[in-house]
Formats: sequence, C-alpha cells, structure tokens
Amino acid sequence: MTVPPRVAVLASRVRAEEKRLLDAFERRRIPVEQVDTRRLAFGLEAAEPPWRLVLNREISASRARHAAYTLESLGAVVANSAAATEVCADKWLTSLALRRAGVPTPRTTLALTPEAALSEVEAMGYPVIVKPLTSSWGRRISLVRDADAARAVLEHCAALPSPQAHLIYLQQFVDKPGRDIRVVVAGGQALAASYRFSTDWRTNVAQGGRSEPCPMTPELSKLAVASAHAVDADFAGVDIVEDRDGTPLVLEVNHNVEFSGIQHAHGQSIDIAGTLVEVLMSLGNVGGGAAP
Repeated sequence: MTVPPRVAVLASRVRAEEKRLLDAFERRRIPVEQVDTRRLAFGLEAAEPPWRLVLNREISASRARHAAYTLESLGAVVANSAAATEVCADKWLTSLALRRAGVPTPRTTLALTPEAALSEVEAMGYPVIVKPLTSSWGRRISLVRDADAARAVLEHCAALPSPQAHLIYLQQFVDKPGRDIRVVVAGGQALAASYRFSTDWRTNVAQGGRSEPCPMTPELSKLAVASAHAVDADFAGVDIVEDRDGTPLVLEVNHNVEFSGIQHAHGQSIDIAGTLVEVLMSLGNVGGGAAP
C-alpha cells in the first residue's frame, strides 16, 4: 500500500483561502500539517525535508522564498517554486518574464533612482502609476496626475531608508472601463475568471472592490495560462486590464493568489481549493511520488 506523501501548508496567517485549502485536504483524507513559518528554522546539516510536498502560502515574500529554496535543496516539491516566488514577488522581474514570453503589458519603466524616475514620468506622460517593486493589496501605489504630485511622491520614496524603495517602477495608466479581471490558473489550466469593480481606480478586493463572474473566453484563458507559464508558476492569479479598445493587458502575476472573491463570485460551480490540492498532489507524483 502506498503511503501518502508528507504534506505541509506553509502559512503564518490562516486566511479564508488557507481554511478552504485545509478543508480540501481533509475532504480527500490527505494528512496535512499547517506550518507557521515564523516558528520555522532550518539547519545546514539536514539530510532530508520534513515534508515531501509543500504548498507555499506564506504571505511574507522573503520567508516564502527562503523556505522554498531550502526545502527544494533537500528534495521537497514546493508549489509555487522558489524561482517562481522570486519572480512574482518583484514587479520588474515579472515584467521582464512577461516580455520574454511575448505577453502584452502596459508600457512600463524601471528607474534606478527617484531622480531618474522624474525624467521618465515626464517622458511617459500623465497620468502614470508609481509602484514599489514589492507590494500587495494595492498598497503604496500612487496615481500621479501632474508634475507636482510626481515630485511629492518621488521625494517621499527618496527619503525612505530601504535602498529598494529608491528603485521606482512606473507603469502607464490604462483608462480601463471601471474594472479589471483576475484569472486563477492551476496546473496549466485557467480555472475561473472574475471582474473586479470599484469606485476607486484600484480594483483590489482588499481595497473594497467587488467580484462578479467573468466569462472565460479562449483569448482570456490563453493569455492567463501564458502569463503563469512565463513566470513558471504552478498556481497563479493573473491580473488583466482592458484598455478602452478592449485590448487585454497583463498587469501582474500573483504567486500567492487570494481566490475567495472569485470563489464567492462563482459559488458552487467551481472548487478552486480542491483543484489546487489535486494539482499539488500530481506535482508530487511527477517530482518523486510518495514518501517511503
């Protein structure tokens, strides 16, 4: 009789998504351990991983990345991988990966200093979006409409102590039709899509946006799957915006996708958590199978 692989869900915060995932494991009678990464330490002398399969749901990109690199070095199968986590956690690395794959995105620039960013903003034209390289839930993102606002935002960035804060990610503002689209991709398949509406220019559900079902067209599916493949993510949330002509452009790819909004929008017609669990288990079979 085959022994199920030892499975862990890395998560320092158990959100609605992690609860759904743990329930999905339980429904399938798969033994799983929820591991708080804040209490996790690794020694170089370790000879084998404590788990064979790891679903990395850690919200801290630094902890998620280092845990993934370490566990992979010991032979564990981690989803998403350390490499995918590193790319998705950095907006510029994501943009480079999407460009290499030929995925359409808004016009984007990386300025290596706030001073250089000011010149690039003028060249790009207003309005423009100023983003930190690493952020989630629409935080610390500024819509800059004129030169005075640009100088104020960039002076603030220059005053921050972190050297990374001085790297400025600039993106063309897309005059979208009051919404964007999130597509959840797992195992190379687009599972579901939702429109995200908001009265604010940011449509993040965390910022008060609401989700409604979005039809999964072949074009949308192909674009989302290509985006996840570009960053080598087994699971991804692909954020897409339509310009006024209806042309879809990929904004970013999330390695630790929050899917409660899209699950709520679709109700019982899909089971995102269950599909993620099944994809993880299939990766375990490909990557070495059950633990002895």
